[in-house]
Amino acid sequence: MSRFVGLLEAMSKEAICLSPASLRKLSKDMVAMLEARDGSFNCSFPFFIRKTAPVSGVQSLMDYKVALSCEVQGGEPSRLGVCLKVPVKSLCPCSKEISDYGAHNQRSEVTVEVFLNPLQPSPSLESLIQVVEAQASCELWGLLKRPDEKYVTEKAYDNAKFVEDLVRDVALSIRSIEAVEGFRVEAENFESIHNHSAWARILG
Repeated sequence: MSRFVGLLEAMSKEAICLSPASLRKLSKDMVAMLEARDGSFNCSFPFFIRKTAPVSGVQSLMDYKVALSCEVQGGEPSRLGVCLKVPVKSLCPCSKEISDYGAHNQRSEVTVEVFLNPLQPSPSLESLIQVVEAQASCELWGLLKRPDEKYVTEKAYDNAKFVEDLVRDVALSIRSIEAVEGFRVEAENFESIHNHSAWARILG
C-alpha cells in the first residue's frame, strides 16, 4: 500500500493535481511500478471550486463529489472514467403554468459519468461541472447575499425545466465533447411538494 501513497506524494511534490489528465500517467506509472501489464486505478474524493456569487461578488467554496477511474491494458491506458455529482436548482414548468404566482422548485442532484478516450485531451473537472450547471434552472453557490437570492429565484423562474429536460440538455452538451466515448446522465429532483423524488436517466 505504501507504493500507492508514494505515487501520490510524488505528484504532490511536483504540484500535480489529481485530474482526468494526470490520472492517465498515474495509472501507467502504477502498473509499471508493480511490474504488471494490466491494472486499474479508482479513487473518489470531494472536489471544491471557489465560486463568486452572481450579484454581490462574495466568494465561497462549493463542493462536488468526484470519482475517477483508469484501466490499463498492455502497459497503456485504455479507458478513462469520470463520475460527478453536481447539485443544482430546478423549477417545475407545470407549477409555473398553472399558478397565478410562484412555482415550486427544489434542489436537484445530477450524476454524470463519462468515459473518455485516453489518447485525446481530457476535459477538466471544472469544465465538466460547468457543463452540467449551465443546463439547470440555476446553479448553486455556497454563500449568497439577498441580491444574489433574488437573482437565483428569478433566473430559475425564467428557466423552468422538468427532470427529463435537465438530463436531455446535459446529455446533449456532454455528447459534444470530443473526448467522450460514452456517458450516463441521471438527475434526481428532491421534490418540494411531494414525498418522493422525480428521476430520469439517459445513456449514450
